[in-house]
Amino acid sequence: MTDAAANDAPAVRLAGVRLDRGGRTILSGIDLAVPRGSITAVLGPSGSGKSTLLAALTGELAPAAGTVEVLGQPVPRRQRELLALRKGIGVLLQGNGLLTDLTAAENIALPLRTHTRLPREVIDRLVEMKLHAVGLRAAADLYPRELSGGMARRVALARAIALDPPLMVYDEPLTGLDPIASGVIMNLVSELNDRLGLTSIIVTHHVHETLPIADRAVVIANGRIVFSGTPDELQASDDPLLRQFLRGEPDGPIAFDSAPRAEVA
Repeated sequence: MTDAAANDAPAVRLAGVRLDRGGRTILSGIDLAVPRGSITAVLGPSGSGKSTLLAALTGELAPAAGTVEVLGQPVPRRQRELLALRKGIGVLLQGNGLLTDLTAAENIALPLRTHTRLPREVIDRLVEMKLHAVGLRAAADLYPRELSGGMARRVALARAIALDPPLMVYDEPLTGLDPIASGVIMNLVSELNDRLGLTSIIVTHHVHETLPIADRAVVIANGRIVFSGTPDELQASDDPLLRQFLRGEPDGPIAFDSAPRAEVA
């Protein structure tokens, strides 16, 4: 594929993908295209396979069928090529993944020191810029234990963008955050996507906090994609499954129990 064609291709494309874990099919018939420069919300109830989908994007899980392309190329199987691709994917984990014995600045510097040969003074300047981007320049010398939940999530976000990846993936970014911190994170995701020209995929079950900043919405349930379109189209849908998910109703097409419930006489 030429450079021009690669730039025109979606940032992520899945075609006819089936994903298995432990001999069990988690997702099947997955067709998805994520436009470059967009924010796509991948929504679904807990256990619906959202994290499994993420594992396919980062190459942790090879598809049992179909193809997965990221940044214009098939996700490679060989370790060296896979590591090269992963440098272009920033991942914000729901648990932050900060190293407790390193300061905020040292955590952000880690990928720069691991994957580049930049001099110390350049890395220090880049770290300062990333902290500024998430509004935490004053927190450079604080350790993770000294940070609030929202601050720790922002430090993790600064680390995720340290290598200026063109693709950002957020795995349940609002887990454990209060409404104010959640709003701050969502605003940062939107601002960084626009300012840095990123493509962002937000995997979450926090519907109402995420849809306002999303360009596209994808809903996963019952092992497949049940909706793909704009947030407005999702909100306007009268599909019973989508209404159940959006309203948080316990009964409906999305089963709450893992096994069929016995008939009650």
